[in-house]
Amino acid sequence: MKLIFDQNLSSDLVRKLADLFPGSTHVKTLGMMQSDDGSIWTFARENQFVIVSKDSDFQQRSLVLGTPPKVVWLRVGNCPTAQIERLLRDHSVELHTFEADPQQSVLVLS
Repeated sequence: MKLIFDQNLSSDLVRKLADLFPGSTHVKTLGMMQSDDGSIWTFARENQFVIVSKDSDFQQRSLVLGTPPKVVWLRVGNCPTAQIERLLRDHSVELHTFEADPQQSVLVLS
């Protein structure tokens, strides 16, 4: 399972979660920090990434367009990167199950 982290999340998450989500990336690494949501959506779809964001825009886009890509919406507000890492680690089985389920397009974690 490859994750692409949106600009509202730390790029450190790629390294910190590499053991669970190898091949993941961040929009910063891709030079997409200023890209619109449509460009990120297209990149994720074409390259089999699951989008991880704290922003509801991708969740709304998913409701309209469906999958791929799938979206993990983190509803945690402002919090340290360590808390985001712990949340994703604690829900890693749920995340992998979500990715494999063709019926689900959005997973909300809080």
